[in-house]
Amino acid sequence: MALPVVAIIGRPNVGKSTLVNRLCRSRDAIVHDEPGVTRDRTYQEGFWGGRTFRVVDTGGLVFDDDSEFLPEIREQASLAMAEACVALVIVDGQQGLTAADEAIAAWLRQQKCPVLLGVNKCESPEQGLAMAAEFWSLGLGEPKPISAIHGAGTGDLLDQVLDFLPPQDEEEAAEPIQMAIVGRPNVGKSSLLNTVCGENRAIVSPIRGTTRDTIDTSIEREGQSWKLLDTAGIRRRRSVNYGPEFFGINRSFKAIERSDVCVLVIDAEEGVTEQDQRLAGRIEEEGRACLVVVNKWDLVEKDSHTMPAMEKELRSKLYFLEWAPMLFISALTGQRVERIFPLAVLAVEQHRRRVSTAVVNEVLQEALSWRSPPTTRGGRQGRLYYGTQVAVRPPSFTLFVNEPKLFGDTYRRYVERQIRQGLGFEGSPVRLFWRGKQQRDAERDQARAASR
Repeated sequence: MALPVVAIIGRPNVGKSTLVNRLCRSRDAIVHDEPGVTRDRTYQEGFWGGRTFRVVDTGGLVFDDDSEFLPEIREQASLAMAEACVALVIVDGQQGLTAADEAIAAWLRQQKCPVLLGVNKCESPEQGLAMAAEFWSLGLGEPKPISAIHGAGTGDLLDQVLDFLPPQDEEEAAEPIQMAIVGRPNVGKSSLLNTVCGENRAIVSPIRGTTRDTIDTSIEREGQSWKLLDTAGIRRRRSVNYGPEFFGINRSFKAIERSDVCVLVIDAEEGVTEQDQRLAGRIEEEGRACLVVVNKWDLVEKDSHTMPAMEKELRSKLYFLEWAPMLFISALTGQRVERIFPLAVLAVEQHRRRVSTAVVNEVLQEALSWRSPPTTRGGRQGRLYYGTQVAVRPPSFTLFVNEPKLFGDTYRRYVERQIRQGLGFEGSPVRLFWRGKQQRDAERDQARAASR
């Protein structure tokens, strides 16, 4: 059963994102002293009174202006209200009642969702009630003075929220797979999210930097729960000014870190750029499972040889992710979009797979029989004794040898290729740790000294 949703509604700069971070005990929502920072619906999990629920942050509502993104922000707010059990309407107690607040109240009275009114920025308990009293005229019920920064009054507001949540389902759902959709600006990440969800889940625009927050979306596919993380487009660091885009990109990197699998979106018309290569390297460094998705395939003139030729070219530049499956799609037409999920399931399974030591050593013996370790000019030869898997997520192996320095990069890559050929792990990076005899002896001596 999906978690109940609590929507946060209000005009720009009343402290909605600050309140979301307070309710969810996080810093995931971008807070910046600038109107229009939040544009899409962004979700986080909140917990209060033994109940878990989803808090959806929305962009600031403006009804007397149809300039850039404002109509799309209103649409996102309407979608949030449609799925919410209750909406928290936030106003600014220090600024007082405004015409924009009255316009939002009139719009809310046309919605079917129950409403609670929170008067933010009431840091003074003595003055809070007086500041809140002005908002009785909105006709949205009792205004509750709160401080999103300090937390004053938020507990009382959450106590009221619990009254609107449906009865709790006793069964706990399986942990969802977290899939981060990452890429440069304007490669079609938000379009892909909307196609998968079957709705305008994120605002799509040719303007770079439209998506700023990391947008979490829960769906069901392949008999599995998924949490999709649509991220801000990641540009070169020197091109990014301190502000909303800077924070959005940092959250994109955090989304990679907390994901189970990354979908790296590439523009089929532009091909692989230097920034795509950096993102591929970041995914590999973080040890995430990965799927490379080449979007806008419908815009490419092609024949029967185009796809193999382009895949070869793309892989030559994305050498960081030579182990990742590659899929050519069109987020606009939906071509092959649904094939993302079975490939992602396979990548996650391989990322979490553990292999017995006996099987690992069978593969290593086969590798040694085909190609012996190198020998130095002085006649010293590397010896690979045995190996064992020591970790998953990503699969990691320790190989015990006589001296790691005797194994150069070429032979190490050969061993990794043999492990992949023998054991699979498609869609997942593999880590190899080479341990020599002197290193093992030193660790044993340290263990003995510690036990005395």
